[in-house]
Amino acid sequence: MCELLGMSSNTPADICFSFSGLMQRGGKTGPHKDGWGIAFYEGRGCRTFHDPFPSADSEIAKLVKNYPIKSRNVICHIRKANSGKVCLENTHPFVRELWGRNWCYAHNGQLRGIKKKLKLAHFEPVGTTDSEYAFCWLLDQIYSKYPKPPKQDGKIALLIKELCHSLSQFGVFNILMCDSKYLYAHCSTKLAWVTRKAPFGKAKLVDEDLSIDFCHRMSPDDVITVLATEPLTANETWQRAQKGDFLVFKDGLQLSIK
Repeated sequence: MCELLGMSSNTPADICFSFSGLMQRGGKTGPHKDGWGIAFYEGRGCRTFHDPFPSADSEIAKLVKNYPIKSRNVICHIRKANSGKVCLENTHPFVRELWGRNWCYAHNGQLRGIKKKLKLAHFEPVGTTDSEYAFCWLLDQIYSKYPKPPKQDGKIALLIKELCHSLSQFGVFNILMCDSKYLYAHCSTKLAWVTRKAPFGKAKLVDEDLSIDFCHRMSPDDVITVLATEPLTANETWQRAQKGDFLVFKDGLQLSIK
């Protein structure tokens, strides 16, 4: 299957360190060689890079690795194709507009029968993956219930949680999704996260001989949460989500939803 990477931060930060580790899994230390993509939020804008080639050998990936783009919300994906051919239009993350916001989404897993059983009304996929189809259905359901955004953001989170539960009935549904303000995550099988805040320490990547001392890179008030399918560092304590968990992050912190 594919692997996910996400970041939520209270201040604009770069994801170069974590991305350096993940990109090795795209054809070098892992089998996810069927393309990759990353989306950086800048305010309500969304800067995206996609490449249908292995991230371990991608010149575009090297650019992203060495270019410290600052963002408060990031979603990244490396692909091992199981539905849809290897091509640019099938490369995650996918982006659509709703309520004047850029919604970004990436999926790890496979959803059998979704195209036959779930119909689309407002959003259409560009590619042929079950992943993008599920994203369009998610947005369809959100728009159908809320043609205009509700005043309480918590209502959106609760609806997305219910929709993720419905989609998980079709198979494995690990996702990251963002609307520029909140980073949503759902776990069917594998998802882990680590929150970095003062006092900061050193971190060492699992997939590359690279270490960093965050004490020299972050200010005392910085809070950053990094999410990944599998932990990216060897010397930090990652929390693992359980099957069915739905998580919401804002400004680097996990929020409780009721």
